[in-house]
Amino acid sequence: MKISKNLGKVMVFGTFDIFHKGHIDFLIQAKKLGKYLIVVVARDKNVQKIKGKRPQNGERKRLKEIKKSGLADKVIPGNLKNRYSVIKEYKPDMIALGYDQRADLKELKEKLKKFKLLKTGIKRLKAFKPAMYKSSKLAAKS
Repeated sequence: MKISKNLGKVMVFGTFDIFHKGHIDFLIQAKKLGKYLIVVVARDKNVQKIKGKRPQNGERKRLKEIKKSGLADKVIPGNLKNRYSVIKEYKPDMIALGYDQRADLKELKEKLKKFKLLKTGIKRLKAFKPAMYKSSKLAAKS
């Protein structure tokens, strides 16, 4: 991966349930894209809506785990009503997506255009041992 330190803020989104080496690698890859990493942690209610089940670990614990890792410059909970509001507020230079993250790229690009963030890039990051480190697989083992 090309390291581009000329970018400022990089933003990532995720549930980060059962924080594991795959998440750590994801955050390290994202951090290499810029100087300042903002991690947006999905709220319990939103995880329920999107995935059809509540996360194993509550949002407070998940936020705390990412903060404790020291990989992010800022860790924030997602917005309950408008998931795009954090993009509008923090104006990232890059949005990094996980290899398996379901994201409506067309909708995301439209929101960036609406927020006048025409230079904000979107990059899909590489998987790190997905057969071993995936929250759904780890949850099944516990």
